[in-house]
Amino acid sequence: MKTIYLDSVDSTQNYLKELIRTTEIKLPVAVISKIQTNGVGSRGNSWSGMDGNLFLSFAIDLNDLPIDLKLESASIYFAYLLKETLFEMSSSVWLKWPNDFYIDELKIGGMITNITRGVLICGVGLNLVLAPDGFSTLDTKISKDKLLEKYFKKIKKKILWKQVFSKYKLEFHLNKNFFTHNNSLKISLKDVSLQCDGSIVSNGERIYSLR
Repeated sequence: MKTIYLDSVDSTQNYLKELIRTTEIKLPVAVISKIQTNGVGSRGNSWSGMDGNLFLSFAIDLNDLPIDLKLESASIYFAYLLKETLFEMSSSVWLKWPNDFYIDELKIGGMITNITRGVLICGVGLNLVLAPDGFSTLDTKISKDKLLEKYFKKIKKKILWKQVFSKYKLEFHLNKNFFTHNNSLKISLKDVSLQCDGSIVSNGERIYSLR
């Protein structure tokens, strides 16, 4: 995957979207920045851009996704691949449904996915060394370059969704003491049921993870 390195940017996600809109850049492509001043988080929230942490966005043509990966499953799929990569580098990180990275009970990062011009864009923020109040950092020291090398190799393999989901399903019980949001509604994950496409069902309503 071609990677563009920046010293500072408002948002790697916005930078990559604009790059795709205005150029004929070859995909897949990634953007990583040392500092991010106005990162995009879930549900329209900002993501703090503390120096030394990971600020990454990457874009993949929809035609290059695994053959059984539905777009509504993309958040879990790419987030779990990163979680698995971190685990292989000695971290105890786990994935809170659908796209947040946790160490024990504290969030250390997250992933958002969206589609523009037939391209899937994934944005990642991860606290490697510093965290604001109420958050935590990764529990092991890693090289950003090594992490990305291993992660992009995983993506390139186009591992089937069913293989990723079978692993995530076994770990879903870790969510039981946490909540998620559906628009403005706060939903306990204790009593939801996980579906084979990565969605959850709460009180008869199916909720999807793409965001």
